[in-house]
Amino acid sequence: MSDRRIMCFGDSLTWGWIPVEEGLPTTRYPADVRWTGVMRAKLGDGYTIIEEGLSARTTMLNDPTDPRLDGSAYLPSALASHLPLDLVIIMLGTNDTKAYFHRTPFEIAAGVSKLVGQVLGSAGGVGTTYPAPEVLIVSPPPLTPMPHAYFQSLFGGAHEKSAELGKLYSDLADFMKVHFLNAGDHITTDGVDGIHFTPENNRVLGESLALKVADILTVKVAA
Repeated sequence: MSDRRIMCFGDSLTWGWIPVEEGLPTTRYPADVRWTGVMRAKLGDGYTIIEEGLSARTTMLNDPTDPRLDGSAYLPSALASHLPLDLVIIMLGTNDTKAYFHRTPFEIAAGVSKLVGQVLGSAGGVGTTYPAPEVLIVSPPPLTPMPHAYFQSLFGGAHEKSAELGKLYSDLADFMKVHFLNAGDHITTDGVDGIHFTPENNRVLGESLALKVADILTVKVAA
């Protein structure tokens, strides 16, 4: 039996950004510390984890500071590139709360809905007959106080928005008949910058997701 293939599509929280008090520059956690690596180890043999994390990635917005960050512009190519896939984990939305986007929490959830639709419509790929994978939406945990003044301005109003995403994403997952996990039920953004994860955050989230993933794919195999 071939490995179950899981693609993790996200931003710096998936890429493995090491929080620093001055905001940046930074480096990346080692593979075994990132939640994706923790999940891989917890799941054990029979699973292939594909990391598709990009720092500052949005759900479906063109960031005026960097043209590479629109998640919806890249996801279809990533899906076709990595097929066959059994599951796609989407954890995005934090960057959509930035002040210059002026997005409401519902508009952020709508951005996630576009990504989910792209995954559900990805059957076939390019010249292949692979089915569309399952989808797991993960709501990022709410933001916490930010020590750097620029981050405070960049994410002005974002703390309140981020606190609403869990409920909206849960409703969205129910509406689109996909899977859901609220990261905020398991961790907070304990990194010193108020945005990113500590090694312990990564460990707890990775282990929690491993249990969720195993449950999803076990049910899929049984069906």
